[in-house]
Amino acid sequence: MSAQRTQAVEEVTIRKASPEDAQSCGRICYEAFHKINTDYGFPPELPEAGVAVGMLSRMFSHPGFWCVVAEVNGRTIGGNCLDERSSVVGVGPITVDPGGQNHGIGRRLMEAALHRCRERKVPSVRLLQSAFHNRSLSLYSSLGFDVREPLSVMQGPPLRFSIDGCTVRAATLRDLDSANRVCERVHGHDRSGELSDAIASGIALVVERQGRITAYASTLAFFGHAAAESNLDLQALIAAADTFGGPGIIVPTRNSELFRWCLRKGLRVVQPMTLMTIGLYNEPVGAYLPSVLY
Repeated sequence: MSAQRTQAVEEVTIRKASPEDAQSCGRICYEAFHKINTDYGFPPELPEAGVAVGMLSRMFSHPGFWCVVAEVNGRTIGGNCLDERSSVVGVGPITVDPGGQNHGIGRRLMEAALHRCRERKVPSVRLLQSAFHNRSLSLYSSLGFDVREPLSVMQGPPLRFSIDGCTVRAATLRDLDSANRVCERVHGHDRSGELSDAIASGIALVVERQGRITAYASTLAFFGHAAAESNLDLQALIAAADTFGGPGIIVPTRNSELFRWCLRKGLRVVQPMTLMTIGLYNEPVGAYLPSVLY
């Protein structure tokens, strides 16, 4: 390691984020993702800095998120978050100011997050990595993350049709236990904290088939996830969506039946991603859509 890089790493201070940090961190988040994606020829994941500021404002003030910022000589230069709303923890967004990249700051932010997970004895830590970005793949692998699943972010016009035998409706708190059982069947764990927030916000959906809940979605969007007993149930959710929020829904590419169905319905691949994990991981049984966090 060069003397210059050693000095840059030593000067970094990692501290707990506060809501007041959202403005500076949101700008960094937008600029970092904009640069990375456009450098590689992909559309930005965030349309403008204000969207990133709003997103981080919610995360920095939510008790279910643990967030930190990195400072160099008193200047904010990056940040990272952990979604701790369920037993499995999701990492992100992790961002470093484009002018401060390649000096070990991203590694320090990830090490802080993983230290937090070890302290809490978290059984599983997960993230989604932009598959075109070799540096982040190398960083996460060197920190112990294993590659689990190739993913495709997909976007297109809303389909707005129903599937025979499947009723899609807004989720309520009365549906929480049934939806959690679907997630547990697919993944071996639930995402109850995230789903509860989505129900409270009025954006979660469930599918009823043959008199019972067979699928749910926290929302059909980049930051949403879904779990279903079958591809048919998941197709019913996708078909009923009014829009696919953000860059789009994230489809496991190995689910060839669902992936080809989305293509036939006019959805297109926006960018490739990779699910990476540390700790406990069960091969999914059934159909699902991850969120950008996991």
